[in-house]
Amino acid sequence: MAKEISPRETALKILYEIENNDAYANIALKKYLKHTDYKVVDRGLITELVYGVIKFKLTIDYIIGQFSAIKLNKISPWILNILRIGIYQIVYLDKVPDSAACNESVKLSKKYGHYASTKFVNAVLRNVSRNKNNIRFPDKNQNPIEYLKIFYSYPQWMVQSWVDRYGFEFAESLCIANNEIADLCVRVNTLKTTPEELIEILESENVKAIRGKYCSEALILKEVGSIDSLKAFKEGLFQVQDESSMLVSKALDPQPGEFVIDVCCAPGGKTTHIAQLMQNRGKILGWDIHPHKIELVQKAAKRLGIGIINAVSHDAAIEVYDLHGQADRVLVDAPCSGLGIIRRKPDIKWNKVQNDVGDIVNLQKKILQVSSKYVKPGGYLVYSTCTIQEEENIGVIEDFIKKNPHFILESIEPYFPEQLKKDTVKQGYIQLFPNVDKTDGFFICKLKRQY
Repeated sequence: MAKEISPRETALKILYEIENNDAYANIALKKYLKHTDYKVVDRGLITELVYGVIKFKLTIDYIIGQFSAIKLNKISPWILNILRIGIYQIVYLDKVPDSAACNESVKLSKKYGHYASTKFVNAVLRNVSRNKNNIRFPDKNQNPIEYLKIFYSYPQWMVQSWVDRYGFEFAESLCIANNEIADLCVRVNTLKTTPEELIEILESENVKAIRGKYCSEALILKEVGSIDSLKAFKEGLFQVQDESSMLVSKALDPQPGEFVIDVCCAPGGKTTHIAQLMQNRGKILGWDIHPHKIELVQKAAKRLGIGIINAVSHDAAIEVYDLHGQADRVLVDAPCSGLGIIRRKPDIKWNKVQNDVGDIVNLQKKILQVSSKYVKPGGYLVYSTCTIQEEENIGVIEDFIKKNPHFILESIEPYFPEQLKKDTVKQGYIQLFPNVDKTDGFFICKLKRQY
Protein backbone atom coordinates (compact mmCIF):
# COMPACT_ATOMS: atom_id res chain seq x y z
CA MET A 1 0.00 0.00 0.00
CA ALA A 2 1.25 3.47 -0.85
CA LYS A 3 2.43 5.48 2.09
CA GLU A 4 0.57 8.61 1.00
CA ILE A 5 -2.85 7.05 1.74
CA SER A 6 -4.08 8.65 4.96
CA PRO A 7 -4.93 6.52 8.02
CA ARG A 8 -8.60 7.50 7.65
CA GLU A 9 -8.69 6.36 4.05
CA THR A 10 -7.10 3.04 5.00
CA ALA A 11 -9.72 2.63 7.73
CA LEU A 12 -12.41 3.40 5.15
CA LYS A 13 -11.10 0.72 2.77
CA ILE A 14 -10.97 -1.84 5.58
CA LEU A 15 -14.54 -1.04 6.68
CA TYR A 16 -15.76 -1.34 3.10
CA GLU A 17 -14.11 -4.76 2.80
CA ILE A 18 -15.65 -5.94 6.08
CA GLU A 19 -19.16 -4.78 5.21
CA ASN A 20 -19.28 -5.53 1.51
CA ASN A 21 -16.94 -8.53 1.16
CA ASP A 22 -17.72 -10.23 4.50
CA ALA A 23 -14.11 -9.92 5.66
CA TYR A 24 -13.22 -10.46 9.32
CA ALA A 25 -12.07 -7.24 10.97
CA ASN A 26 -8.87 -8.64 12.51
CA ILE A 27 -7.82 -10.35 9.27
CA ALA A 28 -8.61 -7.30 7.11
CA LEU A 29 -6.67 -5.03 9.49
CA LYS A 30 -3.66 -7.32 9.47
CA LYS A 31 -3.74 -7.52 5.66
CA TYR A 32 -3.83 -3.73 5.20
CA LEU A 33 -1.20 -2.99 7.85
CA LYS A 34 1.22 -5.80 7.05
CA HIS A 35 3.41 -4.13 4.43
CA THR A 36 3.16 -0.49 5.46
CA ASP A 37 5.46 1.85 7.31
CA TYR A 38 2.78 3.80 9.17
CA LYS A 39 3.98 5.27 12.45
CA VAL A 40 2.73 3.63 15.65
CA VAL A 41 0.28 6.50 16.19
CA ASP A 42 -1.18 6.10 12.67
CA ARG A 43 -1.52 2.32 13.05
CA GLY A 44 -3.28 3.02 16.32
CA LEU A 45 -5.68 5.46 14.68
CA ILE A 46 -6.54 3.02 11.88
CA THR A 47 -7.23 0.24 14.38
CA GLU A 48 -9.22 2.61 16.61
CA LEU A 49 -11.41 3.81 13.73
CA VAL A 50 -12.09 0.34 12.34
CA TYR A 51 -12.90 -1.31 15.65
CA GLY A 52 -14.68 1.80 16.95
CA VAL A 53 -17.04 2.01 13.98
CA ILE A 54 -17.78 -1.73 14.13
CA LYS A 55 -18.28 -1.59 17.89
CA PHE A 56 -20.68 1.37 17.83
CA LYS A 57 -22.19 0.81 14.38
CA LEU A 58 -25.79 0.54 15.58
CA THR A 59 -25.47 3.69 17.72
CA ILE A 60 -23.75 5.63 14.94
CA ASP A 61 -26.39 4.61 12.40
CA TYR A 62 -29.06 5.66 14.90
CA ILE A 63 -27.39 9.09 15.10
CA ILE A 64 -27.14 9.34 11.31
CA GLY A 65 -30.87 8.59 11.16
CA GLN A 66 -31.54 11.64 13.37
CA PHE A 67 -29.45 14.06 11.31
CA SER A 68 -29.83 12.80 7.73
CA ALA A 69 -32.80 13.46 5.45
CA ILE A 70 -31.65 10.49 3.34
CA LYS A 71 -32.40 7.01 4.66
CA LEU A 72 -29.40 4.80 5.44
CA ASN A 73 -30.20 2.23 2.76
CA LYS A 74 -30.16 4.99 0.13
CA ILE A 75 -26.65 6.21 1.05
CA SER A 76 -23.76 4.66 -0.91
CA PRO A 77 -21.58 2.26 1.13
CA TRP A 78 -18.52 4.51 0.76
CA ILE A 79 -20.32 7.66 1.91
CA LEU A 80 -22.08 5.81 4.74
CA ASN A 81 -18.74 4.57 6.11
CA ILE A 82 -17.22 8.05 5.74
CA LEU A 83 -20.10 9.36 7.87
CA ARG A 84 -19.58 6.58 10.39
CA ILE A 85 -15.86 7.33 10.70
CA GLY A 86 -16.60 11.04 11.11
CA ILE A 87 -19.31 10.53 13.72
CA TYR A 88 -17.20 8.02 15.67
CA GLN A 89 -14.48 10.66 16.01
CA ILE A 90 -16.92 13.44 16.94
CA VAL A 91 -18.89 11.44 19.51
CA TYR A 92 -16.32 9.01 20.94
CA LEU A 93 -12.81 10.40 20.37
CA ASP A 94 -11.93 13.39 22.56
CA LYS A 95 -8.39 13.52 21.18
CA VAL A 96 -9.60 14.40 17.65
CA PRO A 97 -11.02 17.94 17.18
CA ASP A 98 -14.48 17.96 15.59
CA SER A 99 -13.19 20.27 12.86
CA ALA A 100 -10.52 17.74 11.87
CA ALA A 101 -13.05 14.90 11.83
CA CYS A 102 -15.34 16.95 9.57
CA ASN A 103 -12.62 18.23 7.24
CA GLU A 104 -10.96 14.85 6.74
CA SER A 105 -14.33 13.22 6.06
CA VAL A 106 -15.18 15.87 3.49
CA LYS A 107 -11.83 15.22 1.76
CA LEU A 108 -12.63 11.50 1.57
CA SER A 109 -16.13 12.21 0.23
CA LYS A 110 -14.61 14.18 -2.66
CA LYS A 111 -12.59 11.11 -3.62
CA TYR A 112 -15.30 8.47 -3.05
CA GLY A 113 -18.43 10.44 -3.93
CA HIS A 114 -19.50 13.49 -5.94
CA TYR A 115 -20.28 17.15 -5.30
CA ALA A 116 -23.70 16.51 -3.75
CA SER A 117 -22.38 13.78 -1.43
CA THR A 118 -19.57 16.09 -0.28
CA LYS A 119 -22.12 18.75 0.70
CA PHE A 120 -24.22 16.06 2.39
CA VAL A 121 -21.28 14.71 4.47
CA ASN A 122 -20.26 18.23 5.48
CA ALA A 123 -23.81 19.19 6.52
CA VAL A 124 -24.51 16.01 8.52
CA LEU A 125 -21.20 16.00 10.39
CA ARG A 126 -21.31 19.70 11.28
CA ASN A 127 -24.88 19.26 12.48
CA VAL A 128 -23.86 16.29 14.65
CA SER A 129 -20.90 18.29 16.01
CA ARG A 130 -23.17 21.18 17.04
CA ASN A 131 -25.77 18.92 18.66
CA LYS A 132 -23.77 15.93 19.97
CA ASN A 133 -24.76 16.66 23.57
CA ASN A 134 -28.46 16.71 22.67
CA ILE A 135 -28.83 13.38 20.85
CA ARG A 136 -32.07 11.68 21.86
CA PHE A 137 -31.67 8.09 23.07
CA PRO A 138 -34.35 5.64 24.28
CA ASP A 139 -35.37 6.16 27.91
CA LYS A 140 -33.40 3.90 30.27
CA ASN A 141 -36.33 3.43 32.67
CA GLN A 142 -39.21 3.19 30.23
CA ASN A 143 -37.52 0.90 27.69
CA PRO A 144 -34.35 -0.63 29.24
CA ILE A 145 -33.71 -3.19 26.48
CA GLU A 146 -34.00 -0.62 23.68
CA TYR A 147 -31.74 1.70 25.71
CA LEU A 148 -28.99 -0.95 26.06
CA LYS A 149 -29.34 -1.87 22.40
CA ILE A 150 -29.10 1.68 21.04
CA PHE A 151 -26.86 3.41 23.59
CA TYR A 152 -24.22 0.64 23.75
CA SER A 153 -24.74 -0.78 20.24
CA TYR A 154 -25.75 -4.45 20.60
CA PRO A 155 -28.28 -6.74 18.90
CA GLN A 156 -31.52 -6.85 20.84
CA TRP A 157 -31.48 -10.65 21.37
CA MET A 158 -28.04 -10.41 22.97
CA VAL A 159 -28.87 -7.74 25.55
CA GLN A 160 -32.23 -9.39 26.23
CA SER A 161 -30.50 -12.69 27.05
CA TRP A 162 -28.07 -10.95 29.42
CA VAL A 163 -30.81 -8.99 31.20
CA ASP A 164 -32.92 -12.16 31.57
CA ARG A 165 -29.95 -14.09 32.98
CA TYR A 166 -28.06 -11.53 35.05
CA GLY A 167 -30.38 -8.55 35.57
CA PHE A 168 -30.23 -5.04 34.09
CA GLU A 169 -27.33 -3.59 36.10
CA PHE A 170 -25.00 -6.51 35.39
CA ALA A 171 -26.01 -6.53 31.71
CA GLU A 172 -25.26 -2.81 31.43
CA SER A 173 -21.83 -3.20 33.04
CA LEU A 174 -21.16 -6.11 30.66
CA CYS A 175 -22.08 -3.95 27.66
CA ILE A 176 -19.72 -1.22 28.90
CA ALA A 177 -16.84 -3.66 29.50
CA ASN A 178 -17.29 -5.31 26.10
CA ASN A 179 -16.98 -1.91 24.43
CA GLU A 180 -13.67 -1.17 26.15
CA ILE A 181 -10.31 -1.87 24.52
CA ALA A 182 -8.81 -5.08 25.90
CA ASP A 183 -5.24 -5.18 27.15
CA LEU A 184 -2.68 -6.76 24.85
CA CYS A 185 -1.63 -9.73 26.95
CA VAL A 186 1.20 -12.13 26.12
CA ARG A 187 2.52 -15.34 27.65
CA VAL A 188 6.22 -15.50 28.42
CA ASN A 189 7.81 -18.57 26.84
CA THR A 190 9.48 -19.94 29.96
CA LEU A 191 11.27 -22.55 27.83
CA LYS A 192 13.46 -19.69 26.56
CA THR A 193 13.30 -16.81 29.03
CA THR A 194 11.80 -15.44 32.26
CA PRO A 195 9.22 -12.66 32.77
CA GLU A 196 11.93 -10.38 34.23
CA GLU A 197 14.28 -10.95 31.30
CA LEU A 198 11.52 -10.45 28.72
CA ILE A 199 10.44 -7.15 30.30
CA GLU A 200 14.01 -5.86 29.84
CA ILE A 201 14.26 -7.22 26.28
CA LEU A 202 10.95 -5.59 25.30
CA GLU A 203 12.02 -2.28 26.84
CA SER A 204 15.09 -2.37 24.56
CA GLU A 205 12.58 -2.56 21.66
CA ASN A 206 10.66 0.45 23.07
CA VAL A 207 7.77 -1.66 24.34
CA LYS A 208 6.57 -1.23 27.91
CA ALA A 209 5.59 -4.46 29.67
CA ILE A 210 3.99 -4.96 33.08
CA ARG A 211 3.11 -8.13 34.97
CA GLY A 212 -0.31 -9.71 34.48
CA LYS A 213 -2.97 -10.04 37.15
CA TYR A 214 -3.48 -13.78 37.48
CA CYS A 215 -0.70 -15.81 35.82
CA SER A 216 3.02 -15.64 36.61
CA GLU A 217 3.90 -15.96 32.92
CA ALA A 218 1.53 -13.18 31.77
CA LEU A 219 2.66 -9.72 30.68
CA ILE A 220 0.56 -6.76 29.53
CA LEU A 221 2.20 -4.84 26.67
CA LYS A 222 1.76 -1.11 26.15
CA GLU A 223 2.65 1.16 23.21
CA VAL A 224 3.13 -1.65 20.71
CA GLY A 225 3.18 -1.12 16.96
CA SER A 226 3.44 -4.39 15.05
CA ILE A 227 3.89 -7.49 17.23
CA ASP A 228 5.19 -9.55 14.28
CA SER A 229 8.07 -7.14 13.70
CA LEU A 230 9.44 -7.39 17.27
CA LYS A 231 12.70 -9.33 17.55
CA ALA A 232 11.46 -10.88 20.82
CA PHE A 233 8.43 -12.28 18.99
CA LYS A 234 10.45 -13.63 16.06
CA GLU A 235 12.81 -15.35 18.49
CA GLY A 236 9.87 -17.08 20.19
CA LEU A 237 10.19 -15.40 23.58
CA PHE A 238 6.43 -14.91 23.91
CA GLN A 239 3.01 -15.82 22.55
CA VAL A 240 -0.01 -13.50 22.37
CA GLN A 241 -2.63 -14.95 24.75
CA ASP A 242 -5.13 -13.56 27.26
CA GLU A 243 -4.82 -14.62 30.89
CA SER A 244 -8.25 -16.26 30.85
CA SER A 245 -6.98 -18.54 28.09
CA MET A 246 -3.80 -19.31 30.06
CA LEU A 247 -5.92 -20.39 33.03
CA VAL A 248 -7.40 -23.19 30.88
CA SER A 249 -4.02 -24.92 30.56
CA LYS A 250 -3.31 -24.25 34.25
CA ALA A 251 -6.54 -26.08 35.15
CA LEU A 252 -5.61 -28.96 32.84
CA ASP A 253 -2.33 -29.21 34.83
CA PRO A 254 -0.40 -31.31 32.28
CA GLN A 255 2.72 -33.06 33.59
CA PRO A 256 6.05 -33.71 31.81
CA GLY A 257 6.05 -37.04 30.00
CA GLU A 258 2.26 -37.36 29.68
CA PHE A 259 0.12 -37.88 26.57
CA VAL A 260 -2.31 -34.99 26.05
CA ILE A 261 -4.91 -34.49 23.33
CA ASP A 262 -6.12 -30.99 22.43
CA VAL A 263 -9.09 -31.70 20.19
CA CYS A 264 -9.67 -28.11 18.96
CA CYS A 265 -6.13 -26.75 19.05
CA ALA A 266 -5.92 -23.84 16.59
CA PRO A 267 -4.47 -21.26 16.57
CA GLY A 268 -2.22 -22.86 19.19
CA GLY A 269 -2.15 -20.59 22.25
CA LYS A 270 -3.34 -23.24 24.69
CA THR A 271 -1.55 -26.10 22.90
CA THR A 272 1.85 -24.40 23.10
CA HIS A 273 1.14 -23.38 26.72
CA ILE A 274 0.43 -27.04 27.55
CA ALA A 275 3.78 -27.98 25.99
CA GLN A 276 5.46 -25.24 28.02
CA LEU A 277 3.92 -26.54 31.26
CA MET A 278 5.12 -30.03 30.28
CA GLN A 279 8.65 -28.61 29.89
CA ASN A 280 8.55 -29.79 26.27
CA ARG A 281 8.58 -33.42 27.43
CA GLY A 282 5.88 -35.92 26.53
CA LYS A 283 3.46 -35.98 23.62
CA ILE A 284 0.65 -33.66 22.53
CA LEU A 285 -1.77 -34.53 19.75
CA GLY A 286 -3.53 -31.44 18.41
CA TRP A 287 -6.49 -31.36 16.04
CA ASP A 288 -8.35 -28.76 14.04
CA ILE A 289 -10.85 -29.24 11.24
CA HIS A 290 -9.15 -26.62 9.01
CA PRO A 291 -5.72 -27.47 7.50
CA HIS A 292 -4.72 -23.77 7.21
CA LYS A 293 -5.27 -23.38 10.95
CA ILE A 294 -3.11 -26.40 11.68
CA GLU A 295 -0.32 -24.57 9.87
CA LEU A 296 -0.70 -21.72 12.41
CA VAL A 297 -0.18 -24.19 15.27
CA GLN A 298 2.87 -25.74 13.60
CA LYS A 299 4.33 -22.31 12.88
CA ALA A 300 3.80 -21.16 16.49
CA ALA A 301 5.36 -24.35 17.90
CA LYS A 302 8.42 -23.96 15.68
CA ARG A 303 8.88 -20.30 16.62
CA LEU A 304 8.56 -21.10 20.32
CA GLY A 305 11.04 -23.98 20.11
CA ILE A 306 8.49 -26.70 20.96
CA GLY A 307 8.95 -30.21 19.57
CA ILE A 308 6.30 -32.37 21.27
CA ILE A 309 3.19 -31.19 19.37
CA ASN A 310 1.83 -33.31 16.54
CA ALA A 311 -0.80 -31.03 14.98
CA VAL A 312 -2.95 -32.61 12.27
CA SER A 313 -6.23 -31.87 10.52
CA HIS A 314 -9.14 -33.80 12.02
CA ASP A 315 -12.80 -33.19 12.88
CA ALA A 316 -13.13 -33.52 16.66
CA ALA A 317 -16.74 -34.68 16.30
CA ILE A 318 -15.53 -37.84 14.52
CA GLU A 319 -14.46 -40.61 16.91
CA VAL A 320 -10.98 -42.20 16.68
CA TYR A 321 -11.44 -45.63 18.24
CA ASP A 322 -7.71 -46.41 18.51
CA LEU A 323 -7.34 -43.56 21.00
CA HIS A 324 -9.96 -44.81 23.48
CA GLY A 325 -8.59 -44.68 27.03
CA GLN A 326 -5.12 -43.58 25.87
CA ALA A 327 -4.76 -39.95 27.03
CA ASP A 328 -3.70 -38.74 30.46
CA ARG A 329 -5.49 -35.45 29.82
CA VAL A 330 -7.82 -34.16 27.13
CA LEU A 331 -8.65 -30.53 26.42
CA VAL A 332 -11.91 -29.63 24.69
CA ASP A 333 -11.67 -25.91 23.94
CA ALA A 334 -14.97 -26.10 22.14
CA PRO A 335 -16.28 -24.06 19.19
CA CYS A 336 -18.62 -21.48 20.70
CA SER A 337 -20.53 -18.25 20.08
CA GLY A 338 -17.47 -16.23 21.18
CA LEU A 339 -19.54 -13.76 23.20
CA GLY A 340 -16.78 -13.54 25.79
CA ILE A 341 -14.29 -11.96 23.39
CA ILE A 342 -16.38 -9.13 21.94
CA ARG A 343 -13.74 -6.69 23.31
CA ARG A 344 -11.24 -8.20 20.87
CA LYS A 345 -13.57 -9.04 18.00
CA PRO A 346 -16.48 -6.56 18.00
CA ASP A 347 -17.78 -7.91 14.68
CA ILE A 348 -18.99 -10.96 16.68
CA LYS A 349 -21.91 -8.74 17.72
CA TRP A 350 -23.18 -8.58 14.16
CA ASN A 351 -22.06 -12.02 12.90
CA LYS A 352 -24.14 -14.04 15.37
CA VAL A 353 -27.86 -14.61 15.57
CA GLN A 354 -29.78 -16.19 18.44
CA ASN A 355 -30.30 -19.50 16.63
CA ASP A 356 -26.53 -19.92 16.26
CA VAL A 357 -26.23 -20.65 19.99
CA GLY A 358 -28.60 -23.63 19.83
CA ASP A 359 -26.73 -25.13 16.87
CA ILE A 360 -23.39 -24.63 18.60
CA VAL A 361 -24.59 -26.33 21.82
CA ASN A 362 -25.42 -29.51 19.89
CA LEU A 363 -21.93 -29.54 18.39
CA GLN A 364 -20.31 -28.86 21.78
CA LYS A 365 -22.14 -31.79 23.36
CA LYS A 366 -21.11 -34.11 20.54
CA ILE A 367 -17.43 -33.11 20.66
CA LEU A 368 -17.31 -33.42 24.46
CA GLN A 369 -18.95 -36.86 24.39
CA VAL A 370 -16.58 -38.18 21.71
CA SER A 371 -13.49 -36.64 23.32
CA SER A 372 -14.27 -38.06 26.76
CA LYS A 373 -13.64 -41.57 25.42
CA TYR A 374 -9.95 -40.79 24.92
CA VAL A 375 -9.40 -40.16 28.66
CA LYS A 376 -7.84 -43.07 30.54
CA PRO A 377 -9.31 -44.10 33.94
CA GLY A 378 -7.91 -41.68 36.52
CA GLY A 379 -7.27 -39.11 33.77
CA TYR A 380 -8.67 -35.62 33.34
CA LEU A 381 -10.90 -33.79 30.89
CA VAL A 382 -11.08 -29.99 30.69
CA TYR A 383 -13.90 -28.25 28.82
CA SER A 384 -13.56 -24.55 28.01
CA THR A 385 -15.20 -21.87 25.88
CA CYS A 386 -14.70 -18.15 25.24
CA THR A 387 -18.36 -17.35 25.83
CA ILE A 388 -20.58 -16.33 28.76
CA GLN A 389 -23.78 -18.06 27.63
CA GLU A 390 -24.82 -20.60 30.29
CA GLU A 391 -26.35 -23.01 27.78
CA GLU A 392 -22.93 -23.39 26.13
CA ASN A 393 -21.12 -23.78 29.43
CA ILE A 394 -22.52 -25.28 32.62
CA GLY A 395 -25.55 -26.45 30.62
CA VAL A 396 -23.31 -28.63 28.43
CA ILE A 397 -21.47 -29.97 31.49
CA GLU A 398 -24.65 -30.86 33.40
CA ASP A 399 -25.96 -32.73 30.36
CA PHE A 400 -22.63 -34.57 29.99
CA ILE A 401 -22.43 -35.67 33.66
CA LYS A 402 -26.00 -37.04 33.54
CA LYS A 403 -25.03 -39.25 30.60
CA ASN A 404 -21.53 -40.11 31.92
CA PRO A 405 -21.61 -40.90 35.66
CA HIS A 406 -18.02 -42.20 35.51
CA PHE A 407 -16.91 -38.55 35.16
CA ILE A 408 -17.03 -36.27 38.20
CA LEU A 409 -16.24 -32.58 38.67
CA GLU A 410 -12.72 -31.98 39.99
CA SER A 411 -11.76 -28.91 42.04
CA ILE A 412 -9.67 -26.34 40.18
CA GLU A 413 -8.96 -24.31 43.30
CA PRO A 414 -5.19 -25.09 43.38
CA TYR A 415 -4.65 -23.49 39.95
CA PHE A 416 -6.41 -20.18 40.55
CA PRO A 417 -5.14 -17.10 42.39
CA GLU A 418 -6.93 -15.91 45.51
CA GLN A 419 -8.83 -13.12 43.73
CA LEU A 420 -10.46 -15.63 41.35
CA LYS A 421 -11.50 -18.19 43.94
CA LYS A 422 -15.24 -17.96 43.35
CA ASP A 423 -17.71 -20.37 44.97
CA THR A 424 -17.74 -22.68 41.96
CA VAL A 425 -13.95 -23.15 41.77
CA LYS A 426 -13.99 -25.84 44.48
CA GLN A 427 -16.81 -27.54 42.60
CA GLY A 428 -14.70 -27.74 39.44
CA TYR A 429 -15.62 -24.82 37.19
CA ILE A 430 -15.44 -21.05 36.79
CA GLN A 431 -17.07 -18.39 34.64
CA LEU A 432 -14.92 -15.33 33.98
CA PHE A 433 -16.49 -12.03 32.90
CA PRO A 434 -14.91 -8.93 31.28
CA ASN A 435 -16.83 -6.60 33.60
CA VAL A 436 -15.99 -8.51 36.80
CA ASP A 437 -12.58 -10.12 36.24
CA LYS A 438 -11.17 -7.75 33.57
CA THR A 439 -10.35 -10.73 31.33
CA ASP A 440 -11.99 -12.22 28.28
CA GLY A 441 -15.23 -14.01 29.13
CA PHE A 442 -14.20 -17.64 29.60
CA PHE A 443 -15.72 -20.82 31.03
CA ILE A 444 -13.37 -23.49 32.39
CA CYS A 445 -14.44 -26.85 33.84
CA LYS A 446 -12.39 -29.86 34.95
CA LEU A 447 -13.65 -33.43 35.12
CA LYS A 448 -11.99 -36.64 36.32
CA ARG A 449 -12.66 -40.08 34.87
CA GLN A 450 -13.16 -42.47 37.79
CA TYR A 451 -13.23 -45.80 35.94
